[in-house]
Amino acid sequence: MFFQRHQLIVIYTSNSKHIINISLHSQKIGVMDRNSVIGLLLIGLIMVVFTFINKPDEKVLEKERQEKLKQAAAAKSPEKKKQAVKFPVDTSAAFISDSANNVILSQKFGEFANAAQGTDQVFTIENDLIKATIRSKGGFVEQVILKNYKTSESHNSRPLVLFEPDSTEFAIEIPLQNKMVSTADLYFLPAETKPVKVGGADSASFAIRAMAADGKYLEFVYGIKGGSYLMDMDIHFQGLEQAINVTASALPVHWSMTPPAQEKNLDNERQNTTIYYKNEEEVDNADAISPEKKTLESPVKWLGMKQQFFTSTIIASESFENAAEIETRSVTGTTHTKRLIANFKIPFKAASEKDVNLKFYYGPNHFPTLKEAGYDLQKQIPLGWGIFGWVNKIIVIPVFNFFGAYNLNYGLVILLLTLVIKTILFPFQFRSYLSQAKMRVLKPEIDELNKEYEKEDAMKKQQAVMALYKKAGVNPLGGCVPLLFQLPILLALFNFFPNAIELRQQSFLWAEDLSTWDSIATLPFSIPQYGDHVSLFALLMTISTIVYTRMNNQLSGANNQMPQLKWMMYLMPVIFLFVLNSYAAGLNYYYFLANVITFGQQFAFTKLVDEKKIHAKIQENKLKPATSKVSGFQQKLEEMAKKRGYQPPKK
Repeated sequence: MFFQRHQLIVIYTSNSKHIINISLHSQKIGVMDRNSVIGLLLIGLIMVVFTFINKPDEKVLEKERQEKLKQAAAAKSPEKKKQAVKFPVDTSAAFISDSANNVILSQKFGEFANAAQGTDQVFTIENDLIKATIRSKGGFVEQVILKNYKTSESHNSRPLVLFEPDSTEFAIEIPLQNKMVSTADLYFLPAETKPVKVGGADSASFAIRAMAADGKYLEFVYGIKGGSYLMDMDIHFQGLEQAINVTASALPVHWSMTPPAQEKNLDNERQNTTIYYKNEEEVDNADAISPEKKTLESPVKWLGMKQQFFTSTIIASESFENAAEIETRSVTGTTHTKRLIANFKIPFKAASEKDVNLKFYYGPNHFPTLKEAGYDLQKQIPLGWGIFGWVNKIIVIPVFNFFGAYNLNYGLVILLLTLVIKTILFPFQFRSYLSQAKMRVLKPEIDELNKEYEKEDAMKKQQAVMALYKKAGVNPLGGCVPLLFQLPILLALFNFFPNAIELRQQSFLWAEDLSTWDSIATLPFSIPQYGDHVSLFALLMTISTIVYTRMNNQLSGANNQMPQLKWMMYLMPVIFLFVLNSYAAGLNYYYFLANVITFGQQFAFTKLVDEKKIHAKIQENKLKPATSKVSGFQQKLEEMAKKRGYQPPKK
């Protein structure tokens, strides 16, 4: 059976824009014949071909995908969509910006506008003693390392740095026609890029320039010699005659630093860090204990940023102008010692001078080295004022350096120094002991006079005692004479040992460093004025001083004559223990040795002096006729008596 129907077949491709209409008329539905099969195959082929032809481009799909992502992002963040809009680039804007920047630099730096921009670099100049780092921005020495020294063990024995890049400033103000330009804002270019290193007796220089217009420049030339702590700095103005203000009379300079802590005893290091200067008359310094700001009224030859054992000093060719300002400030923490600031002026006549010459000393506070450098730089070492300083310069330092030249351990050097000093004082010590022996022989007779004149006026008793001394030929002040010689030496050494760089990091016995305190024990707490450590040398000094005091009191009879003074004399060594516990071990070691040697001298004196013979001699002197010669001390007593209305008996 067959039937007939009309059918419309609509074929949709993947692209909705193309529709194919195929009409099949009078297609018979029934058993599938060959024509039906061919028709279906043709229809399938047509669908495949049109599907391939109408396949969308991958680039188009990717573009549509990216567009959808941008739309989604814009929907979430309208601001970002707004920023994504691109405008045409105006190449003239960068040109205008650079031009405006050049105008600003020209207005601010004048001739040095070109030098106001650059790359920050560092250069080195060194010899066998120092290594200096020079920074291109500012053209100044930002760091100095002393090659032969290291920090203390408490600072990990690192290379010793006088000052660091982040804690020092050095700037010179250049007076142009209508403005002041600071070298701190300028970039300097090296004339030679290779590092400068010299040794032996050789010398070398390193030049850096802040370039101006038309080949003009400001030049710093650093010079160094082998085996020297001195560094030259020459300032040269090339072709800047028209740019410099002809009315300028000086170049203002700002110099400051905060020296790093380097020693074991930070408190002592801070108390020895300050600014020294030499004016026309003398070398002076700012207060080393308290912060101070002062204006120097007279011109100065040099200014030194002095640390405990090292110094950085700037030296003028002639002098810096008066009204220089120096300032010291306290700092907190344990990494630095103190803030040191100096503002001064270098004399400069633009009309006639093109060069300025300076010198720097970067090195140790070693007396012979500073003295050899000249300019009285050695006066930065506080050896004491007046006679105390002269004792150190004439006696202590020459003897100390003499024995130190033999490369002996400095504990032995101090021992030999002590023996020399005690040998010099030996005659005076002997006279003192002899005077005490005479006083002991006369003591029974003096006791009788005290009883005899007990109810009399004190002046009469004094006169009777002095008459006895005169007959016996005894000077009651004879025992005090050695003190006049010992005291200046004791006080001189009090200044010498804490400032002797030769003792720095020199060990002896249990002391690791003779320039600072030794310690045999650390306390779990700190005692005011004493500290948190126990110095054995300070203890030995105190014990030996107490023993010496007792021995001396027994010899002089002070225990009976002046009992109120007895305890004071025993208390003083204990007070000094608190003071000297944190002082240089070398100083306490010297005091201990001096006491021990004194014990030996006293023992020798007891064998050499026969008090029976002294007594016989005194009795013999008493039988001699009185002479008209009166001692100075006797004259003083008689003058005092006359002022009080007492008339001595007529002879």
